Amino acid sequence: MRKGIEAVLITALLFAFYYFGMHYFGKMTGTVIGIFSTLTVVSIGFMIFMENRHPSSTMAWILLLALVPIVGLVFYFLFGQNYFKRRKYDKKARKDGLVYTSEVLRKNTPDVSCFKPEVQQLLQLSTRLARTPISFSSDTKVLTDGEETFAALIAELEQAAHHIHMEYYIYRPDAIGTQIQEILIRKARQGIAVRFMVDAVGSLQLPPSFLQEMRDAGVQVAVFGSPKTIFFTSRVNYRNHRKIVVIDGSVGFVGGLNVGDEYLSRSKTFGFWRDTHMLVRGEAVRTLQVVFLQDWQYMTGEQPNEPIYYSPDLMENRSGAVQIIASGPDNERRALKNIFFSMIVSARKSVWLATPYFIPDEDILTALRVAALSGLDVRILFPSKPDKWLPFLASHSYFPALLDVGVRVYEYEKGFMHSKLLIVDGEVATIGTANMDMRSFHLNFEVNALLVHTDSVSKLVSDFEHDLESAIVYDRHHTRKKRIMTRLLESAARLMSPLL
Repeated sequence: MRKGIEAVLITALLFAFYYFGMHYFGKMTGTVIGIFSTLTVVSIGFMIFMENRHPSSTMAWILLLALVPIVGLVFYFLFGQNYFKRRKYDKKARKDGLVYTSEVLRKNTPDVSCFKPEVQQLLQLSTRLARTPISFSSDTKVLTDGEETFAALIAELEQAAHHIHMEYYIYRPDAIGTQIQEILIRKARQGIAVRFMVDAVGSLQLPPSFLQEMRDAGVQVAVFGSPKTIFFTSRVNYRNHRKIVVIDGSVGFVGGLNVGDEYLSRSKTFGFWRDTHMLVRGEAVRTLQVVFLQDWQYMTGEQPNEPIYYSPDLMENRSGAVQIIASGPDNERRALKNIFFSMIVSARKSVWLATPYFIPDEDILTALRVAALSGLDVRILFPSKPDKWLPFLASHSYFPALLDVGVRVYEYEKGFMHSKLLIVDGEVATIGTANMDMRSFHLNFEVNALLVHTDSVSKLVSDFEHDLESAIVYDRHHTRKKRIMTRLLESAARLMSPLL
């Protein structure tokens, strides 16, 4: 909070000094203050340059400071500093690393020789980056929309006997949010341990009374980032975008759906909401549990009793492999981004991608272009209408270069497409909370499931093909008929894409 207050005070003082200096002491004082302001902006620009960030991020910040210095200064203090991440998340990373390493060492390294060499290399990479175990003793079920997801979630919540752990980016106090709240309250009053965590930015509209009602009933509540100080601190830029539910250590949920009526297609603005979630049973739930508990301990300082780490119902002889992968600003290895990259470059036949926000960095963009130039079937499924205009415009700026090399882009027209999928060769897939954008790569806390030769991969393939039936082909004709103002806005949004 102190850093954010400093940013506001410095900016206010610059404005005040400039205004009163010009008014009372003439142009000379105003000129001196203008020079001081310029030197401040130049100094911060030099600091950004010396931090050796990604070139696109460095140029975006310097450009913002050069074009709108005062606004750029405020944005830098609130969103651009790496100080908070280094001070807070490095400590979290060390603690998480010890737990994740113990999880891998807890069991023997699985034999993955049954897979193709490129898949073996991918699993070796994912294990090193994520430091989580690969499971052959788990079962997964793809949940295709909100109706299926919330029906399964409510059914499992009703059967909870020991504990419920729930973590969401967005949780709304509407009909479905209230229904789930009532279940959590009832379970807490029955003596079941209920831990409930939401992100302060994503759930900003969640009233304190809603959370207090849960606390009064015995539900343990945590908010990632204090809502009282969120706008005066650089924490606002690091969001907990994860969606995790773990019930009794044996059943878990992960995917793209938050909690809100719009995810049940009840929004007049978006209509049908197309999303993908997944139910997990067995051994892989243990890793979901660990991810949740690490986030919970970071926010509350509480170290829950050890038995809740363990899944009492490990399944055996399941087909294929499942690995839960967490990523975030506390992971300098950029686990999910690098796994996405490896999946694309290792593809031999096809790369199918569904995402509501497409703002790739140069590595991912080059990988997709090279895959298409190599003759692979590369498809991107994207919504035809936005929920956020700036990322939507920025996303469209990347499409022409991809179309030129043979990537096929589809716009989903049935409603809003919010699924987050990457499917390679129809055999390997990842599903979870991460979008194909730089915010998910570098700033957000995310969690995905990597699936190899499971029945769920086949389900994701069939669902993707079904979604294409509700989509139109976005081609060069669409880019040529755009008005010059739209193109200008897309180009301007792309300049800011490293900051989105």
